[in-house]
Amino acid sequence: MSSEIRVQRICEHCAETFEAKTTVTRFCSDYCAKRAYKLRKRKERIEASEQETRQSVRRPMAEIQSKDYLSVEDVCDLFGVSRSTVWRLCKAGRVKSAKIGRKRFILRASIDLLFKN
Repeated sequence: MSSEIRVQRICEHCAETFEAKTTVTRFCSDYCAKRAYKLRKRKERIEASEQETRQSVRRPMAEIQSKDYLSVEDVCDLFGVSRSTVWRLCKAGRVKSAKIGRKRFILRASIDLLFKN
């Protein structure tokens, strides 16, 4: 049982007009269908990659916020300030910190007090 339906369509990929034999045909040729498929898959991969990046950026912030002692780099990332600003706060005594080896650790409670004042 074949149908004699002929529908004028516009290809979703190349935007050319063609005559479709069914009502669900979207592309004028196999070539256009394959190209559209590749574009769709590429967009899916890009979106998945961007979502993974967004999640990896959020994860460290949650880890930083849960720590009691922060490094200078953690404080910089948390508040979006430069290293020199953090060092200046430590040097002035406005933020309590301790040096262990070559690293300086800052007490989270002292940062919270800095914002309360």
